[in-house]
Amino acid sequence: MTTAPDRSEQERELQQLEEQLAQLQAAGPEVPDLEARLQALRERVQVLREALWRQPTPWQVVQAARHPQRPKLADYLQRLFTDVVELHGDRLFGDDPAMFCGLARLDGQPVVVVGHHKGRDTRENVHRRWGMPNPEGYRKAARVLRLADKLGLPAVTLVDTPAAYPGVEAEERGQAEAIARSILTLVQLRSPVVVAITGEGGSGGALAIGVGDRVLMMQYAIYSVIPPEGCAAILWRDAGRKEEAASALKLTAQDLLELGVVDEVVPEPLGGAHLDPERAAQALREALVRHLREVQAVPPEERLRRRYDKYRRMGRFTAHPSDLLAGGR
Repeated sequence: MTTAPDRSEQERELQQLEEQLAQLQAAGPEVPDLEARLQALRERVQVLREALWRQPTPWQVVQAARHPQRPKLADYLQRLFTDVVELHGDRLFGDDPAMFCGLARLDGQPVVVVGHHKGRDTRENVHRRWGMPNPEGYRKAARVLRLADKLGLPAVTLVDTPAAYPGVEAEERGQAEAIARSILTLVQLRSPVVVAITGEGGSGGALAIGVGDRVLMMQYAIYSVIPPEGCAAILWRDAGRKEEAASALKLTAQDLLELGVVDEVVPEPLGGAHLDPERAAQALREALVRHLREVQAVPPEERLRRRYDKYRRMGRFTAHPSDLLAGGR
């Protein structure tokens, strides 16, 4: 009796085939039977990719969300928006390169854009702290979001961060208060707010700009209170149980849609947005435009009420709180 191939073996084979395909494409036309060999490799890659990604594990989704070639904020700014003008500084301490804030047009509509700013390479990531803002980043975001209200513009936020920056200097400058103030600003904003989780949505660093009338999530993005490695280290004192933690955290887009945390899952190319950034960006653009149009049609007072109710409905008790306090089950 034959057994199904191990997923890790399929992943290794897929990686090897993709490397072969890249090498063959770079070799040039002097390679004998180039087109036939390329076609055979592409077909095998597609078969393996479909087998692996038809029902991806939560850990696979984590890896896709963290893929180094996954589109970053700069890629979405280029593909989704026009007339982008960046705004700098929190008017209290300084500017934070890990948080982008600015004005732009989306489908011709003037909007305010706020998003975590990861780098494309190691050097840029060091400069932007891998998209982990300091307090001045969140205060800059809150300042520009208030500007959206003042100008009567809708706001679009793009979430992609492992967490807020955990350094001592961030705590010294009031990281927790800055995150809380950013959340409060979004809760009270009269302007329409549409959020898109494009990669990693980690902890309060993500939630700080993640409150909106509509929350969209890319198919292979993640959104969680803690990374799987940290969860495993805390619960089991073993970071190696990260895959188990990823399953328990319910951090995938489909999980969060079922739980009512996000409003729509935006489809990605099979295997991740990095395989076809243009197609992924087009899908996100269509979703953002559609949801912005729907939210803008709602009067401001009603919009604020619905936003409040949306977050009050999140979370469910399996027992009445008084029973739990009394020791009941």
